[in-house]
Amino acid sequence: MKYYAILDTNVLVSAMLKTSSIPGIVASEAMYGDIIPVLNNEILAEYESVLRRPKFMFEERAVRIFLNELKRRAVYSDAAVIEDSIPDAKDVVFYAVLMEKRKEEEAYLVTGNLKHFPVRTYVVTPREMLDILREGRE
Repeated sequence: MKYYAILDTNVLVSAMLKTSSIPGIVASEAMYGDIIPVLNNEILAEYESVLRRPKFMFEERAVRIFLNELKRRAVYSDAAVIEDSIPDAKDVVFYAVLMEKRKEEEAYLVTGNLKHFPVRTYVVTPREMLDILREGRE
C-alpha cells in the first residue's frame, strides 16, 4: 500500500544526520518505498535551504542525491487555505499542502515537532508513520 506524506524538514535533517534512525527509515521509504512524498515549490525551497546550511556540514552531493530522489517520486500539490492556527509561520505551508492533498487522498504530515501543528490523527511522528506502514503491510 502506498501512503502520501509531507515530510517536515526536521525529519529530513534527522534522516541525513543518521540514516539508520527512525526518520532515516521514513526518508528511505519516501525515496524508495511505500511513501509518496508530497511537495510544492515552497517546501522544496525550504528543504534545499535548510539541508545546505553550513552548521549541518552535509556534503553537497549527498543533499543533491537525497533531494533528487524525493523529487523523482513526489507528487506536487497546491496549498489549501487553512483556518487552523499554526504557531510558526514557516510551518504553515506544510500543513496547508497536507490539507489540500487530503481533499483527494489520505495523506499524512510526518514531523518531529507535533506541538507545531494542530492535534490530528494525520499529523504523526516518524515512529507513528512507520507503524502505519507496518500495519498496511500486514
